[in-house]
Amino acid sequence: MDGGYPATIGSGRTRCERPGGPAGSLTGLRGKELQGETPITPKAGAIRIFCWKIGTTVAKTERRVYPKHIHGCLKKRGVTKTMAEDRTKRILTVNSGSSSLKFSLYKMGPAEERQLRGSVNRIGLKSGLFTAADGDGETLVEEHRSIAHHEEAFDLLFSWLQNSSPASPLDAVGHRIVHGGGRFLSPHIVTKEVMKALVDLTPVAPDHLPHEIRAIKAVARFYPSLPQVVCFDTAFHREMPKVARMYPLPRFLWTEGVHRYGFHGLSYEYVMAELKKAAGAQAAGGRVIVAHLGSGASMAAIREGKSVDTTMGFTPAGGLMMGTRPGDLDPGVVLYLLQEKGLRPSTVADIVNQLAGLQGVSGMTSDMKELLKAEATEAHAAEAVSLFCYQAKKFAGAFAAVLGGLDTFIFTGGIGENAPEVRERICEGLEFLGITIDRTANRANKDIISGRDSRVTVRVMKTDEELMIARHTFRLLGKKK
Repeated sequence: MDGGYPATIGSGRTRCERPGGPAGSLTGLRGKELQGETPITPKAGAIRIFCWKIGTTVAKTERRVYPKHIHGCLKKRGVTKTMAEDRTKRILTVNSGSSSLKFSLYKMGPAEERQLRGSVNRIGLKSGLFTAADGDGETLVEEHRSIAHHEEAFDLLFSWLQNSSPASPLDAVGHRIVHGGGRFLSPHIVTKEVMKALVDLTPVAPDHLPHEIRAIKAVARFYPSLPQVVCFDTAFHREMPKVARMYPLPRFLWTEGVHRYGFHGLSYEYVMAELKKAAGAQAAGGRVIVAHLGSGASMAAIREGKSVDTTMGFTPAGGLMMGTRPGDLDPGVVLYLLQEKGLRPSTVADIVNQLAGLQGVSGMTSDMKELLKAEATEAHAAEAVSLFCYQAKKFAGAFAAVLGGLDTFIFTGGIGENAPEVRERICEGLEFLGITIDRTANRANKDIISGRDSRVTVRVMKTDEELMIARHTFRLLGKKK
């Protein structure tokens, strides 16, 4: 879930059916348990293909595919290869968060095809949920179960992957890594040295890096010889001007790496590539503000395709107000909590990372979708939404000043893509920058929502950090050769 706007997973159906279907065929079943199916008698030369169908319970059916049907069925699943397919790679992307694990499977080559997408949510709670869908959005698995910790989530995912597609091996796994510090300015193939460096970085991203490191170790346990690539959210901002990376702190802290690094770089990189496809090189090379608004939220000022400033800094807790994080905060508030209120550092960390933002101000939820529903009757919900939009508007004005004007304003992320009310409120009052909104287009979530008289093109663009990870991983595999 991203800011209360989850991706939709379609209904399930069985896969890899023999044309016509033998006795007991499950073709077309939807929303029902698998009960009383006639077993399929094994025959010589049959191959075991695992197919999944989900209803009120999870079930695995073992189908038999006879020799004359093998090629078509396996080709559909990506098992057989043509000469062109020899140049393709099956790449799994992994994004491990504090309470969730997201994954996608891509076939990368001359074309890019997502074959699988899913998640393990609510890790650490009794109400855990494991879901996966194929490239067409058809549900493959939906399992409600208790998932005690991340290791159990990894075991669940990788065991399912190995069982569901045993004849289609992976070629590599790409990971999203939140913080690369000053050392990692581009994606890297995982080595012992890289792992040690990531462990050393853990203190600057304690809510993210430990889970990401566990994901790398889990892959190595299930696939010992499989190449792994780490892709850093900080890398996109590596060329920000020094003045934008500095804090007004004693010089020795700069020397020790206390910089403004910026985050959500994989999202910004993807969106800028898509802007170039949609509007051309001139638009992508212009003065652009991208607002990545979700449960984690940030904005970036981009000129000539490069980041020149961003809202997040040393950690992902700074900048804009977020779902459970406050964004920029007077350091005196932290000192007051520690010294005057006597709170422990761990308690202050919980406040800053888990209890602030939309959640803290509303006293209800971090879910923007729910807050928008409640704001008419709940004053605190209305204040949370207003503060979020106010801060985004303020940063938009500041970044337009940094850029010396504005050509394109892009909304992305779960809230940015799906909450027209939020987009409209952020843009209200920015007419002096040349921004006007077409309310009809905005409410319809059109690609371009700016009015005819707007000097700035305002766009709504879907982001895809997973595909960006797959692209980087595929590129590094080619270099490794």
